[in-house]
Amino acid sequence: MAIDGSSASKSKDKPSSGAGARRTRRVRMTGAERREQLLDIGRTLFAERGFEATSVEEIAAKAGVSKPVVYEHFGGKEGLYAVVVDREMRQLLDMVTGALTAGHPRELLEQAAFALLDYIETYTDGFRILVRDSPVAQSTGTFASLISDIATQVEDILGLEFKARGFDPKLAPLYAQALVGMVALTGQWWLNVRKPKKAEVAAHLVNLAWHGLDGLEPKPRLIGHRRA
Repeated sequence: MAIDGSSASKSKDKPSSGAGARRTRRVRMTGAERREQLLDIGRTLFAERGFEATSVEEIAAKAGVSKPVVYEHFGGKEGLYAVVVDREMRQLLDMVTGALTAGHPRELLEQAAFALLDYIETYTDGFRILVRDSPVAQSTGTFASLISDIATQVEDILGLEFKARGFDPKLAPLYAQALVGMVALTGQWWLNVRKPKKAEVAAHLVNLAWHGLDGLEPKPRLIGHRRA
C-alpha cells in the first residue's frame, strides 16, 4: 500500500503531543523542598541587602514562584526572616557549646575562639544576618542575646576557676560576658578584613584573655582620679 509523501513528511516533522509535554513538564518540588529553597534564597538576600531592602517579590522571583507561595510557607517576609535567624543562632550556639570539651581552661578559651571564627568562615551569610539589628527581635532574639547564651556556658567554667584561685565566683558572669564579647566583636572585624589567618587571630585573642586572667587582681582598683 502506497503512503502519501506529504502525509509521511508531516508525521515525521510533527512530534507527538505526549513527547512535547514530557519535554516541557517541570519537576514539582515537594512542600519541604520548596520551603528549603525559599530559606536559602532569603538567607542570601538578607545577608547581602538586609531585611528592609529585601522584598517578597524578589524572593519569589529568585525562586521562580508567585508571592502567595512565600506567604503560604512563612506568612510573609518577617516569618521567613525569623526562621533564618533562629537557624543561624542555633547553629552558632551548637558549634560553640559543642567545642567546649577540653579540661584545661586555656584550651577551652582556644576552642571557644576557634568555634566562633569557624562559624564566621563557614556560615558567613548567617553571621552577617545575626550581627544586623533584627526587626523581629521579639520572636527571634538578637545577636546580643545569643552572645549572652554563649557566655552562660563559659560562666560555669570561670566560676570553678575563680573559686579555685580564691576569687569571688559571683563575678564569673561579668568576666564571661567580657571574654565572649571580646571574641565576638573581633570576629565582626575579622569578617571584613580576613587578616591575619584564623589560627593567628585565635592565638592573639587567647593571649590577651589568658594572660589577663592569669594576672587578675583579687580586688581590682582604679588608678585615675575618678572613683565612681
